[in-house]
Amino acid sequence: MLTDTGIKKAKLSDKPFKMADGKGLYLLVNAAGKYWRADYRFGGKRKTLALGIYPDVTLARAREKLDDARKLLADGIDPAALKKATKARRAECAANSFETVARTWFAKAYADKTQSTRDKTMTRLEKDVFPRIGTKPVSEITGADVLAVIQRIEQRGAIDIARRVHNYVGRVLRYAETIGMVERDVTASIDLDLVLTKRETRHHAAITSPQAVGGMLRAIEGFTGGFTTLCALKLSALTFVRPGELRHAEWEEIDLDGATWCIPGQKMKMGADHIVPLSAQAVAILRELHDHTGRGRYVFPSERGGSRPMSENTINGALRRLGFTKDEMTAHGFRATARTLLDEELAFRPDFIEHQLAHAVKDPNGRAYNRTAHLGERRKMMQVWADYLDKLKNGADVIQLHGKTA
Repeated sequence: MLTDTGIKKAKLSDKPFKMADGKGLYLLVNAAGKYWRADYRFGGKRKTLALGIYPDVTLARAREKLDDARKLLADGIDPAALKKATKARRAECAANSFETVARTWFAKAYADKTQSTRDKTMTRLEKDVFPRIGTKPVSEITGADVLAVIQRIEQRGAIDIARRVHNYVGRVLRYAETIGMVERDVTASIDLDLVLTKRETRHHAAITSPQAVGGMLRAIEGFTGGFTTLCALKLSALTFVRPGELRHAEWEEIDLDGATWCIPGQKMKMGADHIVPLSAQAVAILRELHDHTGRGRYVFPSERGGSRPMSENTINGALRRLGFTKDEMTAHGFRATARTLLDEELAFRPDFIEHQLAHAVKDPNGRAYNRTAHLGERRKMMQVWADYLDKLKNGADVIQLHGKTA
């Protein structure tokens, strides 16, 4: 019988030798290391079973593994064949695992996306999905599996992220369905409106009367805080994108010569790329700002360092500093300001306005318009809007409107 002391003292040798323990178990020692082996007979043939490497597998553990193998033999099962089949099954599962398939899909679907978009999507998968269902064969993923992932995200209050993750998983499974790895996309049967908690509708305070908007713009013009924050305030009014979309803006998304800002779908609430035509006034502000932040990633970097975007509280904080309470005006309120005045004062078509607000708009057949829909008209609208704001800021009494006079 072997002892731990005897095993430790055994020296590696160019000439292999065996140290027997009993019941067919022995330690094979050679120049490379010490290996547990067990000889047995199955089907009339002599076979050898590998039980691990010493010291990773201790003497006691090697004996336990031998006992397990002998139980299999008693049941008519070849332990070496079972081990080989199990190893093959694990390799097959790894190749067909949800994570492996998802990474293959990602490499194809996101090949032309910005690095920022790629990072955000993969981080979400690695944080919320792979730890839960990543090792499971994609063909064995059930609706219940996906629902558990989504509800776990919901529990921390991240409803929007839960919806995005549902979309990501669905896209992976549709890819798997296309290449014949699964029969169907199980996320298709998950009705998020039924399983996710509905968010309480929030009303964002906004200034919507022309005279009051003019006063606000004059107040912004006199802002004495940081230059980057001043530019963020001005562009909030000119572009009326969501606050999160503004503060996460990156220079690589903006074509100043083409006067266009293309926001990747990953950053958008609706998940689709969004085009923001830039007025001459917006381009001028961005060109000046580029001299200050253009060497970094973000258009509006954090005051604590350019590696992070501006804080989500910065614009609201600036509005408070200018004297506007949270019940009077908010960062999100610039969208309501634009929506109201573009409709009621400038008489632009509602669908143009809704497109530019990045709201879901469908054609007469019920299909969602693509991101370039009415782009020419929207570009004209954005310039008219910028000119209108200038007139309000300058205190004009009579303003020539788009479609009517006021």
